[in-house]
Amino acid sequence: MFTGIVEEVGEIVDVTPQADAARLRIRGPLVVSDARPGDSIAVNGVCLTVVDPEPESFAVDVMGETLRRSSLAGAAAGTPVNLERALAAGARLGGHIVQGHVDGTATVAAVEPSEHWTAVRFRTPRAADGSVGIARYIVEKGSIAVDGVSLTVTEVDDDGFAVGLIPTTLAETTLGSREVGATVNLEVDVVAKYVERLLGTGSVQQPAGTESGA
Repeated sequence: MFTGIVEEVGEIVDVTPQADAARLRIRGPLVVSDARPGDSIAVNGVCLTVVDPEPESFAVDVMGETLRRSSLAGAAAGTPVNLERALAAGARLGGHIVQGHVDGTATVAAVEPSEHWTAVRFRTPRAADGSVGIARYIVEKGSIAVDGVSLTVTEVDDDGFAVGLIPTTLAETTLGSREVGATVNLEVDVVAKYVERLLGTGSVQQPAGTESGA
C-alpha cells in the first residue's frame, strides 16, 4: 500500500522489450537505498516488484496487462517517473490509501497557471459502450491518484475532472512538466469500486497492479 506522497522523481534508464512484457531499469537512489528483491515500489502510480536492485537503480518486470492499461506502454530511456516506496507499518498516512493498481489513463486537457497554484483538467475516456467510464468513480473533494500523486478533486463531470496543484507538487513531481495531451495514470478510490460491486451496478474493470499478483 502507498500514500500518494512522491518521495523522489526518478528516471527510466533502460527498457528491454520482452514477449508481451518489458523490463525497465529505473534510477532512484533514495527509494532503492533500502530496497531488497521482492519489495514494492510505485512507479508513476503502478505498484511494481523490485528485481535486481543496485546502489542507485533497480529493475522491474512489467507484464503486458499493465502495459496495456497504463502509461508505462510508452516508457523510454530518459522518461522521468514519480517514485514511492510501500508504506511502512506505523508510518503517517500523509495522502490517502493508494493500492498502486492503476484503473486506466487520462489525458491532460488544460493547464491554467495562476499566481500561487495551477489548475489542471484531465479528460477521462468513455467506456466501450459510450457510457461514463472512470469518471463515475470520481467525486468532488474526493481523493484520486494521478501518476501516483495523491490529489483532491476540485471539479468533476462525465468527461473528466480538475485538480489544483500547489508549487511544491509542481516542483517535486512529474506533474509540473505535464503538458496538454500528455497521458497520465489514474487510480480512483477503491471504496467506490467495492460499493459498485456490492450494489450490482456497472462492471468493475480489473486494474493494472503489482506484477507479482495483479
